Amino acid sequence: MTEFLIGVLTDLGPLSVLVLMLVIFAETGLLIGFFLPGDSLLFTAGLLVASGVLPVSLWVVILATWVAGALGDQVAYIIGGRLGQRLFAEGRSRWISRTHLEAAHVFFERHGHKAVVMARFVPLVRTFTPVVAGAAEMPRRRFTVYNIAGGLLWTGGMATAGYFLGGVPIVANHVDLVAVAIILVSLIPAAVTVLRHRAGRAAEAGSEARAVVDEPEREVAARS
Repeated sequence: MTEFLIGVLTDLGPLSVLVLMLVIFAETGLLIGFFLPGDSLLFTAGLLVASGVLPVSLWVVILATWVAGALGDQVAYIIGGRLGQRLFAEGRSRWISRTHLEAAHVFFERHGHKAVVMARFVPLVRTFTPVVAGAAEMPRRRFTVYNIAGGLLWTGGMATAGYFLGGVPIVANHVDLVAVAIILVSLIPAAVTVLRHRAGRAAEAGSEARAVVDEPEREVAARS
């Protein structure tokens, strides 16, 4: 998927900006877009601008993707407000994994409203955190402020990093490998969040099981 989209960006010239906007919007606003490689595409777009392959200004790329990402999060927030509780109650649909929702929920509970900004830099979590925020009835105005700020930091930061690192020969000559590395590194926080959540649930289940086993012994001791 990443290599295909990079090829599209390389071939379409200025129209690549529209492709970028669609990908960023789908990843942040449409729940089924969680698999799209937003980080690596933003980085690659900045690199292609620096090398002249993408004949547009870096500011055009940042502004266009910022708008697309902000609109996407707003759509996801609305979806969360209307369907969020139902999604959590049903546990899983054909397209949405319970694990992804739980990871976003834990991330939001741990970091509060700041999660709207921080989640931008964590694949999977950034798709579902706006849904959790909507389901949790985070005030729309506050969400919008965090959404806009986080979107600018994410799109601007990733594209600018690609733009300046594009001058490094080893980076410019191995775009595909760099894109894969970005995806793998950015997935680490999401993986850690899920593993910690599962470990916590396992420990809680173990405590409940021990309590059930020990209860008869306590009753016997009390009678004697």
